[in-house]
Amino acid sequence: MVETVRHPHSKRFVNQHVHYTVCDSLMRYAEFLGFGSIHTKIDEQTGLKAIIAIHNLSRGPAIGGCRMIEYKTIDRAYEDSLRLAHMMSFKAAINDLPHGGAKAVLIKPRVMKDREAYFEKFGEFVNELGGKYITAVDSGTDMQDMDIIARRTSYVTCTTKSGMESDPSPLTAIGVRRAIQAAVQFKLNKDSLEGVHVAIQGAGHVGYCLAKEVHALGARITITDVNVNALQQCVDEFNAVACAPEQIYTVEADVFAPCALGAILNLDTINRLRVKIVAGSANNQLAHHHYGTLLHERGILYAPDFLINAGGLIHVAVIYDHGDIKKSMEQINNIYNTAYDIFERSQRENVATNEIAEKIARDRLRSK
Repeated sequence: MVETVRHPHSKRFVNQHVHYTVCDSLMRYAEFLGFGSIHTKIDEQTGLKAIIAIHNLSRGPAIGGCRMIEYKTIDRAYEDSLRLAHMMSFKAAINDLPHGGAKAVLIKPRVMKDREAYFEKFGEFVNELGGKYITAVDSGTDMQDMDIIARRTSYVTCTTKSGMESDPSPLTAIGVRRAIQAAVQFKLNKDSLEGVHVAIQGAGHVGYCLAKEVHALGARITITDVNVNALQQCVDEFNAVACAPEQIYTVEADVFAPCALGAILNLDTINRLRVKIVAGSANNQLAHHHYGTLLHERGILYAPDFLINAGGLIHVAVIYDHGDIKKSMEQINNIYNTAYDIFERSQRENVATNEIAEKIARDRLRSK
């Protein structure tokens, strides 16, 4: 029998069995991902409900964006923070940054009475962690929010004084473009993108910027998006060919670049692909880890997403550490070399590229 009890601090009834099952599940998920620490701050006066998930500190202070969006439940917010922080550790490690991964998740209040007080309180929360976590812009926050946070802590980047651009999409797109160039050289033995056909899924911020990057180098583009206006902009500016969302998987092209939703590479979509290379900006493209092996078996070269979409993180980290834009661009461009090395190792060992990349990241996280 499931016991239902009255919560001691509320008039609401709480199903005790379900409550503990959810908490236990999140704890097991955190343990599975190799955390780390998880910190929570609630401030009734400002409405702040914040989670800072710090995945790993072995390589240095953890860095990751401050995301403020609406969540249906606090459990989903916790799960999001864990998943994203784990991925940030892998991004930092595979790109050899002296940082661990973290993510701050702010549960967006329905009504924010005082945005300045809200982010000042969050800044105090960051400062309480003593430099273990460095915060940055993410979905729902901007550079002006970082300026407010900076009133209460020095462990923040992406401020208006940092010399950074407000939108990291162009930097992310550069990293993806460099990976595409490496893949085209390795798989197609071509040292340019002239005439290479790239099918892009998503014409949003990064998808648009990637289309701009590859178009400038002579690539042909097929693109799709549910946003008709964004799609038309790419058609007009880059002479791209538009297609329906479901048709993108069957476009006969050289490169498929997923730049929208995650988990889009599954048994069905992989079997429909008519490309030689998959390289895009979307997070968590593989619906399951083993689908990387399926791509490998089909002879499709996969550029691991957490490696190639890290341009924004690289820039944020290098600017925070060195204040050197030139150095950040050098490291973003180095995604080419890292990707090419993984492609060679994958071929030599006959192992999927995602497994190679994950092993490199895990080894680096353990070695410090």
